[in-house]
Amino acid sequence: MAGLGLPLRLATLLTGLLECLCFAGVLFGWPSLVFVFKKEHYFEKLCEPDAGLIGNATEQADCKVQDERFSLIFTIASFMNNFMTFPSGYVFDRFRTTVARLIAIFFYTTATLIIAFTSAGSAVLLFLAMPLLSVGGILFLITNLQIGNLFGQHRSTIITLYNGAFDSSSAVFLIIKLLYETGTSLRASFIFLSVCSTWHVARTFLLMPRGHIPYPLPHDYSYGLCSGNGPTKEEKEAAEQENRELQSKEFLSAKEETPGAGLQQEARSFWSYAFSLRFAWHLVWLSVIQLWHYLFIGTLNSLLTNMAQGDKELVSSYTNAFAFTQFGVLVAPWNGVLMDRLKQKYQKEARETGSSTWVVALCSTVPSLALTSLLSLGFALCASVPVLPLQYLTFILQVISRSFLYGSNAAFLTVAFPSQHFGKLFGLVMALSAVVSLLQFPIFTLIKGPLQNDPFYVSSGGWASLAGGLGLRPLPPRTSRLEGLSKGHPKPGCDGLDM
Repeated sequence: MAGLGLPLRLATLLTGLLECLCFAGVLFGWPSLVFVFKKEHYFEKLCEPDAGLIGNATEQADCKVQDERFSLIFTIASFMNNFMTFPSGYVFDRFRTTVARLIAIFFYTTATLIIAFTSAGSAVLLFLAMPLLSVGGILFLITNLQIGNLFGQHRSTIITLYNGAFDSSSAVFLIIKLLYETGTSLRASFIFLSVCSTWHVARTFLLMPRGHIPYPLPHDYSYGLCSGNGPTKEEKEAAEQENRELQSKEFLSAKEETPGAGLQQEARSFWSYAFSLRFAWHLVWLSVIQLWHYLFIGTLNSLLTNMAQGDKELVSSYTNAFAFTQFGVLVAPWNGVLMDRLKQKYQKEARETGSSTWVVALCSTVPSLALTSLLSLGFALCASVPVLPLQYLTFILQVISRSFLYGSNAAFLTVAFPSQHFGKLFGLVMALSAVVSLLQFPIFTLIKGPLQNDPFYVSSGGWASLAGGLGLRPLPPRTSRLEGLSKGHPKPGCDGLDM
């Protein structure tokens, strides 16, 4: 392991990044794929030709029913992308990495093959294919997030990098669209994606662990290519015991300062964490900001149309600019670097003061969460100002705050809760926030109805709610229980962490 350890871990890291970048979040490139589907006449039979047009002019008609059908497919698939994260996380926690990845590969391959062999006459199969594609992609992300455990001090950076790659994988459907315009068929593109499943299978058995990657990482930990030359059963048991001792040390200071707290932390069940105040506040924080992001994307066309006074070329130009800025993999690691640097700083201070290393790790997430809230507020404020050139700044703030949002969410959950419950808690928070995100439909109906297609009033309400959301920290203030954490010098902003 000593000889192959670092190259193997780097190979796992890089191939995991490639997997998230090319496969995990392709669903969010849906607008590019819809362009191809319309060229292939999917759902075109639902259209009613304009009586003023002559000849075969069906595709020139304003086909509201066709657009609604595509919108419904995306709504179901995007909802499943978040909602099914909870059962997917349970599968990962219960059956571990290999089983979870094989399920992901089966869903993904089935979805790509269905899309490859559908036609205008069988377009209804997209209602099955796209949800399968989204669930397979989220399982790829969940199984790859644990790779951060292999790199210790850079753990948060890798987690946020993977989340950024997930967001950026929407570019895959844009590539398929460009290839289609050069003569490559839709079937050929999706058959290629199906064939890539052999690569996923090889990576599952050669570069990923059978179980979970523990944190802190035990001495002589082996997996994948090195598992055959790994330690014996007795050595594995000794390593597991060593790992349990390392994990118990994370809570040692808290035990001493709050009698019984460390023991409760180790013994508590999944549901005790799911019903904790820390998890509840984090859920509210995530749901408020995520709802605003979804609503902004859903009303973007109306917003730009109003600002451009109906100039379609100008609207198209700004829409392209928005699509180009969505390459979040470039900005997502900034948040992880911030968290890792702060964690190292606080750990140094913890050694000097004797405070809990677990609480120190939580302290390192507070600036990241606050910065994410401020970026989201700035993005909402810019979006509500009816000045078209200002929207370039809105797009930049939107993609940065979105990348920070999901990176902070995953990183916070890995630090604030035990690793054996990460998959379930990550899935639960995404599933519940998905339910909240359904509010975008009645809000969108409000914009199209009483507000007469003017989203500015909703925008104003949105930034007001985000301003209030700055106070919704996922770490509720309960200072009295932690007065002794730093031997009389408690860290500001880290109160309430032992709930």
